[in-house]
Amino acid sequence: MPGQRKRKRRQEAERRRTAARTALDAGRWEVVFETHDQAELREHALHLRKTGTAESMIRIDMLCGRLVHPTAYRLSRFVPDPTHEPDREHSDH
Repeated sequence: MPGQRKRKRRQEAERRRTAARTALDAGRWEVVFETHDQAELREHALHLRKTGTAESMIRIDMLCGRLVHPTAYRLSRFVPDPTHEPDREHSDH
């Protein structure tokens, strides 16, 4: 398929940038919301996106329940460490 290689390279570059921004020494994940209701989770995630939080800085964890505990959903946001100096990347343009 035409353009597939270029698209794959672009996606891989975005994954590397996201991994570098959310590395352990670059900050921490802060729990914003926790619920058992999937609809509430979607509503809060949408609110975070609307307030300007980048999609790559939002994490959703599904804590699987078993017979005794119900499934829980946790919404987290990445909070960068203000003392961390990010590496400057070269633009592909």
